[in-house]
Amino acid sequence: MISPRLRTPAVLALAAGTAALVRPVWRSARGRGPGFDRVSAAAGVSAQFDQDAASYDRLVGANPGYHEHLRLSARRLGLPDRGAGATLLDVGCGTGLSTAALLETYPEARIVAVDASVEMLARAREKSWPGTVRFVHARAEDLTAALGGEGPFDGLLAAYLVRNLPDRDAGLGVLVEHLAPGAPIAVHEYSVADSPYARAVWSAVCWAVIIPLGWRVTGDASLYRYLWRSVLAFDGLGRLEQRLRDSGLRDVHTRPVDGWQRGIVHTVLGRRSG
Repeated sequence: MISPRLRTPAVLALAAGTAALVRPVWRSARGRGPGFDRVSAAAGVSAQFDQDAASYDRLVGANPGYHEHLRLSARRLGLPDRGAGATLLDVGCGTGLSTAALLETYPEARIVAVDASVEMLARAREKSWPGTVRFVHARAEDLTAALGGEGPFDGLLAAYLVRNLPDRDAGLGVLVEHLAPGAPIAVHEYSVADSPYARAVWSAVCWAVIIPLGWRVTGDASLYRYLWRSVLAFDGLGRLEQRLRDSGLRDVHTRPVDGWQRGIVHTVLGRRSG
């Protein structure tokens, strides 16, 4: 029986759909699902975000803890004095939700927010921002040219980005190149590969809530099916931490979030060596 305190629409939908989800959850708990070409899917994800940009904020707003978890990862950068004198980089900013988390946490900092999706950036720019926030259209791999030599940066937030990079190691290398020596990075990301329980919970939530809601709101659930499969195909935390070390970071470690996403979403932290 579900406690009245937990009877949110998302939890009730998850409970109602559990019996029907036994077979897909069991199958997906072993891995990635058949026929998933991760590199090709990642290369086309910007176009999918373009298609669903108008409904993105509404959909993620239905996720309990989504905004607070972004603010938590921003705080974990640990910058002093409300960011006074610092310039921060937000890569994979989307509609500006991670940018807002940085701005709320470090209101005295300058923020450069970057995304590869034209339509997601258009939604971000429609919002109200102070003059200390600037948006740039670019893929993570093309940061150097897009920023025109700006940097190095005093901190970097990459929310739900690394999983979507066609070449993760090359993309991480570019991010680290734009950090000042000793500057922190927070990789806010899904990782369920190390836990059969987390994989099962993730698949159950996707098929009971996220994918049906995406279809209802947009009429096309392809982005949300990609989300499900890309998370299952992504690194475990040990592998992700090693990628960050190999890219030139030190003091790499992972901290959890709370709520239903504990064990599913994580903040992986590090600092540029040197």
